[in-house]
Amino acid sequence: MIFVAATALLAVACGSEKDGSVTARQPVTGIDWTVDSVTVDGTTQRAPAHAHVRIEDGRAAGSLGCNQFSATADVTDDRIRLTHTRTTRMACDDARMTFERALARTLTAGPLSTAAEGKRLTLTTAAGDRVQLSRK
Repeated sequence: MIFVAATALLAVACGSEKDGSVTARQPVTGIDWTVDSVTVDGTTQRAPAHAHVRIEDGRAAGSLGCNQFSATADVTDDRIRLTHTRTTRMACDDARMTFERALARTLTAGPLSTAAEGKRLTLTTAAGDRVQLSRK
């Protein structure tokens, strides 16, 4: 199984200029992100301590908490898509492997919408599953 990390982390939070208010786009590329959790079908799992991702120059790389990963990252406006993923295949304890499978399914479910607020980033699938990240 190919894993992808929260990686997903290249994206941009959209800005708006309605009614005179301006919200600048907040970049998410070139930032070291910690994976905090993944929520699938309404169930949230906390990430292992070392889960992280960095997206830069069209690539995503990091750790799913046990296994390392890399992927091609396509970032467009407020969406990100990870493809051509590669991962190590180390055997880890059941809890970490369960988390990694859920994270991989979420990150490879198609384009992910992004929402940034402060030092937090949320990646969301079309089905509503989410990956929560925070700046290291």
